[in-house]
Amino acid sequence: MTGGFTHFDAEGRAVMVDVSDKDETERTATATGSVFMAAETLALILSGGVKKGDVLSVARLAGIMAAKRTPDLIPLCHPLALTSAKVDLTCDPGRNAVDITATCKLKGRTGVEMEALTAVSVAALTVYDMCKAVDRAMTIGDVRLAHKAGGKSGEYGTPR
Repeated sequence: MTGGFTHFDAEGRAVMVDVSDKDETERTATATGSVFMAAETLALILSGGVKKGDVLSVARLAGIMAAKRTPDLIPLCHPLALTSAKVDLTCDPGRNAVDITATCKLKGRTGVEMEALTAVSVAALTVYDMCKAVDRAMTIGDVRLAHKAGGKSGEYGTPR
């Protein structure tokens, strides 16, 4: 193997990347995604008529909790002490979608992209779970890293 960050050791075995030589910097990442559904399903969410409860509040909490548990879900992710995890959900009746934005922050040696992406993914899955009794055809899509800042690789994407 050549130098640099890799998830493999000299014998080709999977390992967690050693970040001990990296400087601690302020790091932030924002991810986005959407859950697309029938207009009637979105109307139920907006009216508070989903039998399982307040979909947006539960999904927000699930996303925050998931960001904090990312190393338990994604192999070889570093356990991080997040200083902030924010998840916002907005309804877009024009697209019959719930749009999700998650932003995670910390001061550390590795980025928080996976935490933001995990937060969006779990929040989207929670929306699906809470509404699947009325709309099994919902789709989850457009999950992506929208912005990251900090660390050696610098800035990516458009700040939110």
